Amino acid sequence: MDSLFSQLSVLGSSLVLLFGLILLWRRGISAYVGAFAAQSMVLSAVIAIVGYFGNDHELYWVAGTLFLLKGLVIPRLLRRMERRFAVEREMEPYVNTASSLVVSGLLVLFGYMVTRPLVGLSQLPTRAGMPLAMGLVLVSLFVVISRKKALTQVIGFLMLENGLALLAVLGTYGIPLIVELGVALDVLMGFLVMQIFVYRIHETFESIDVEQLNRLRY
Repeated sequence: MDSLFSQLSVLGSSLVLLFGLILLWRRGISAYVGAFAAQSMVLSAVIAIVGYFGNDHELYWVAGTLFLLKGLVIPRLLRRMERRFAVEREMEPYVNTASSLVVSGLLVLFGYMVTRPLVGLSQLPTRAGMPLAMGLVLVSLFVVISRKKALTQVIGFLMLENGLALLAVLGTYGIPLIVELGVALDVLMGFLVMQIFVYRIHETFESIDVEQLNRLRY
């Protein structure tokens, strides 16, 4: 049973990481939103699996909350923003696609190195997925600093939170319901603040390219 649990947690973690890499591989905002929605759904499935094998029924509520908020509500708001701004593709990021994929691979390897001592000490069946979760955290941070479009950076922040949630679930064998509800509220409020930020950039510069903020210096 533990072997099946371990395999499912690694499979789910791998899928979550792969959806994160789409932000470095593809250039269309609609693809980014779809990847985030799919990633959030897989993450909710991983949490439900941990709840099933760990006999923690509260995690079903956590998984359901995450599925509703990040799998349905926030992607819908992101698509509305995409239509509102007629967002152009991420054509010229600070780091090109080929280099971004190489850097992401190195970041994932670094994530394995960072979590290796923790994995060695842990006896949890979910420990094998922790390096993948750390890799997603690092890749998401790279997305935020290497992309120019504000909406892409918002999605990068949201995926960063997904990586932290996955790492917490795998590393602690579950998240208490009250903690996850607090985190979900923080994520929603943070997203609303970032949404206002994107609207203000577009209103000022008629673009959501954060590079336009350099003009404020003059």
